[in-house]
Amino acid sequence: MAKKQKEGVDIRHYDVILAPHITEKATLLSEHNAVVFRVAGDATKPEIKAAVEALFSVNVTNVNTIVTKGKTKKWKGTPYTKSDFKKAIVTLKDGQSIDVTTGV
Repeated sequence: MAKKQKEGVDIRHYDVILAPHITEKATLLSEHNAVVFRVAGDATKPEIKAAVEALFSVNVTNVNTIVTKGKTKKWKGTPYTKSDFKKAIVTLKDGQSIDVTTGV
């Protein structure tokens, strides 16, 4: 029998949600009750949902994830690759919102 997870803020929630991802597209998504976060590369959709609900006290209806591949750049003629990162588009229940300009 599996252990029942306790409700509330778990220390792992802070490791799942890294930072809000603020861009023009993310701002336009906020009109449709969606918020974009940078998340850990190994985070799953249920973990992201649980973390957002615990940290911000909102109800999440949908989570979409995107892995953005790092681009190859050159610095002083030497090529290097930027790191890959994972984004999560979290859709909230109607009437709820998250103010990403304030801290947790």
